[in-house]
Amino acid sequence: MKYFPCLFCLSLLFAVSSAGAEEQAPDITMDPSGYVTSKPEFVVAPDFVPDLVPDLVPGSTEQRPQYPLNRIVAIVNNDVILSSELDDAMDQIIKQLNEKGTPIPEHAALVKQVLERLVVDSLQLQIASDNGITVNDSMLNSEIQDLAKENGVTLTEFRDILERDGYSYSKFREDLRKQLIISQVRRQMVASRIKVSDQEVDNLLATLKASGKSDIEYHLSHILVAIPEAASPEEIQAAEQHAGNILGRLHNGKDFSEIAIAESDGQTALEGGDIGWRSLGQIPSLFLDSVKSMQVNDVSDLIRSSGGFHIIKMLGKRGDERHMVEQTRARHILLKPDAVNTDEEIQVRIQQLEIRLRGGEDFATLARSNSQDTLSAAKGGSLGWLNKGDTVPEFEEALDNLAPGEISKPVKTQFGWHLVQVQERRTHDSTEDYERSKVKNLIRSRKYDEELFLWLRRLRDESYVENRVEEL
Repeated sequence: MKYFPCLFCLSLLFAVSSAGAEEQAPDITMDPSGYVTSKPEFVVAPDFVPDLVPDLVPGSTEQRPQYPLNRIVAIVNNDVILSSELDDAMDQIIKQLNEKGTPIPEHAALVKQVLERLVVDSLQLQIASDNGITVNDSMLNSEIQDLAKENGVTLTEFRDILERDGYSYSKFREDLRKQLIISQVRRQMVASRIKVSDQEVDNLLATLKASGKSDIEYHLSHILVAIPEAASPEEIQAAEQHAGNILGRLHNGKDFSEIAIAESDGQTALEGGDIGWRSLGQIPSLFLDSVKSMQVNDVSDLIRSSGGFHIIKMLGKRGDERHMVEQTRARHILLKPDAVNTDEEIQVRIQQLEIRLRGGEDFATLARSNSQDTLSAAKGGSLGWLNKGDTVPEFEEALDNLAPGEISKPVKTQFGWHLVQVQERRTHDSTEDYERSKVKNLIRSRKYDEELFLWLRRLRDESYVENRVEEL
């Protein structure tokens, strides 16, 4: 069931390097977003957070309850990660791995991966806090309702399922809130800066057409052995030897997902390295030559990039299909309330136009002389051919309920009051438009993956992180 979008289920292509400031915090550091971090404001960071159970009454024979110490396992700039947070995250990951039937790696390796994910999440949440990025209860409730709807259950049933499967509903809400906040941070700091030109789309379409594989998608898994920025020759050699050792074990039959969980520095490590289905246009260019020559279940040789050494495995192939859509050709007349005309007055006027249309007056003529949608009014109210989702829900619902030639009752939307007429319907082969749109999205997605990797690594390297797990 697709109901638990915890912070460990985000599936991205690349990793955050574990390199960073381990001993001394920088005086001032700044990432590309302008987020400033200074040395943590702790005088002395305690090893644990004390519980607040009151002392017993003097002379009482009752024993004071014993609670495990909630120790600090990492300091991240001005934030801390507690052992209880790490334990909860470990429990979630182990539960997910068991549900998938994925072998559980050694405890120390899993702790390292989960703690690194918590560190990177903490850094992003700190940026959100400093930049006023929040998710209010209304937005959160809407997202939860959408999740329930996707799973075909009511909100009450959704909550019952969570509780039945051992998830606290209140904790689920806060985990989801954090995930949504992190998504907003990434959109603002990374996605908003990505641009895709028409020339890039044309070039990729031409390349895919020449290869004859434009419709094929590949299901890939990924392992990354990362190297830090400005790595020394010794660090690069050590990373290459480690990656080569992993490749040897894979060739000897070791499970790819098990190694990814335990040893990959990629962001999808805890998902067994699975990066999902991708077309050639969405796959990073340095992987393309390997992917084109691979068959299902093949494992690539080592692939070197500025970020480290990569190994990919092909889990599946699919594709080659036409994209047929139902389209509606329609026209409308729009009247909008303003400072002079109230909504009630506009409603009366649109009803008067409806009477004139049903009395036989020409729709195009009335649209040209009355509609306040100036672009369509010049064309007699014509909106051209519309696909599903091109208009707001109220307008689309009116379209769906009309037969060709039929005129709607007045329709209220956020733009004002409409009269709508369906002129004709058709099933259209929009494969070319669909392919162009898909290719543009693939280029944007590929750029996003690459930029996100660089941004997260820079953020991690420029932050103060003290790992205390070894001290416990």
